Amino acid sequence: MIYLREFNLPNEKTDYNVILYEQRTVFKSFYPFNLFPQKEFDTMKLDSINIFYGGNGSGKSTLLNVIAEKLDADRKQKFDKGEFFQKYVELCDYDMAREKPESIKIVTSDDVFDYLFDIRSLNSRVDRKRDELFDEYMNHKYNGKTDMFDYETLKKTVDSRKKTMSKYVRERLINNNIVEQSNGESALMYFENEIKENSIYILDEPENSLSAESQMKLVKFIEESVRFFNCQFIISTHSPFLLSMHDAKIFDLDAVPVTTKKWTELSNVKAYYEFFKEHESEF
Repeated sequence: MIYLREFNLPNEKTDYNVILYEQRTVFKSFYPFNLFPQKEFDTMKLDSINIFYGGNGSGKSTLLNVIAEKLDADRKQKFDKGEFFQKYVELCDYDMAREKPESIKIVTSDDVFDYLFDIRSLNSRVDRKRDELFDEYMNHKYNGKTDMFDYETLKKTVDSRKKTMSKYVRERLINNNIVEQSNGESALMYFENEIKENSIYILDEPENSLSAESQMKLVKFIEESVRFFNCQFIISTHSPFLLSMHDAKIFDLDAVPVTTKKWTELSNVKAYYEFFKEHESEF
């Protein structure tokens, strides 16, 4: 599904004029001005899955944040815009292929890390609860009283004598222990919970915290969200798994001018290919 059809950055002349005017002031940094004219890049014609690829400092995360701000996307994390960021966003424009979708959301690595931290904190409380239940089980099994008028104590005593420790504890944790997963599995679950139908999603390096297997599952989930649930994605990544997504439009921000490429033409992917080719006999 295509909602956002085209996005335009300030052209080189506009970019230059803003910097020329502002040089009269005390400012020394004009970020994000003067970043993309050097790449001869000011217009993006978008598809259902769009990927910004490039090394550190290539501007891929900046682009995501510019688009997110211009589209007034929902975000969980506060974003430090800098002195000129809002002025830059005001000079951008875009064209929608249809009405804005139900939701536009940006998801950053920090969002995922915060979620994983919350899960870890919750699980630490669950671990303490588990230890308490171990002690409770042993106490009721060997020291429990059978007071007919104290139903809760009686039930615990009976349960402890009928069941194994693991079953006793597991039944009492069933509503508390929401995660028995690795960080990668939990991160994947985060994306599966966040991504709904009829929406634009702007994802900043979603492969962080994901194993290779989880990245492949995320690829399938994104492709199905486009195909069956009317979603559009704008993603920054250098993961070969995400870059290989079917029909993804890839903007190589390391190239001058910025061009669209097949994933197999990208230097990062070629490095992986050459490495595995060199060690092919070991598999």
